[in-house]
Amino acid sequence: MILLKRVLITGANSYVGTNVENWLMREPDEYYVETLDMKDPNWKNFDFSKFDVVFHVAGIAHVSTKKSMKDLYFKINRDLTIETALKAKESGVKQFIFMSSMIVYNSKETRITLETVPNPDNFYGLSKLQAEEGIFPLQSKNFNITVLRPPVIYGVRSKGNFNSLIKFAITTPFFPKYYNKKSVLYINNLCRYVEFYIEHNRKGVFFPQNLDTVSLYDIILSTRRAHAKHTLSTRLFNQMISFISKISPKAKKIFGDRYYTTDTQNEDLPDYLECFDESILDMFSRDNQDRKIL
Repeated sequence: MILLKRVLITGANSYVGTNVENWLMREPDEYYVETLDMKDPNWKNFDFSKFDVVFHVAGIAHVSTKKSMKDLYFKINRDLTIETALKAKESGVKQFIFMSSMIVYNSKETRITLETVPNPDNFYGLSKLQAEEGIFPLQSKNFNITVLRPPVIYGVRSKGNFNSLIKFAITTPFFPKYYNKKSVLYINNLCRYVEFYIEHNRKGVFFPQNLDTVSLYDIILSTRRAHAKHTLSTRLFNQMISFISKISPKAKKIFGDRYYTTDTQNEDLPDYLECFDESILDMFSRDNQDRKIL
């Protein structure tokens, strides 16, 4: 007999939380899911004791360099995470899953391995790293800490630069044939990872990601192919792009490498993960069904 897993998602209406909730609720005989609004100070009075797992996604998701934002970052991303984990442990919850980020690594790190030491260079990354450091000591025989450090997450109606790039790709018939390497994560694949970590009660640091890295050119090509559009490309500008990427931080962010090496991919993985081309086709299929713009 399958025992029902009771999951609390702390962080109402977040992109990741909402998608994970919908994913798990496809199997109502296996999962019971509730979400909790952490902006309401009354969350401290909420009963955590009826849950097996807390999936903590509450936090400030965007990156800011404004000094005025510093205190807020640490209050939400670090202090709230630690406080929530403590309450979960005291309430008898068996597993605490924390959504950290690839951004705990320095932006100069292009090739990240298991040996790469986190060294963030912004408030967001530092607040996430200090949250990790604050909750790991809570690990015990009856309370597992699961930290996820995903790369860029994309999917239907996700926010951020990735979907802006998708919109750009649909309209541009020409793009340089320049291959870089980026680790990315499709939202459906993230949901599969989270379900897997819950099912097996995993503990430790994990790097959920698509199995295939992609280049900017791959993203453009796959997007236009999904729309049955032809793409003109050339390598003539590659040397110039490579040079500019070395001197311009903005160009480096777009055309530079930033990826996890294969040693971060645990051999113990969900049974199925969509490859990049499949994910792009799935995105547009779902988007067309909903009649909404990415």
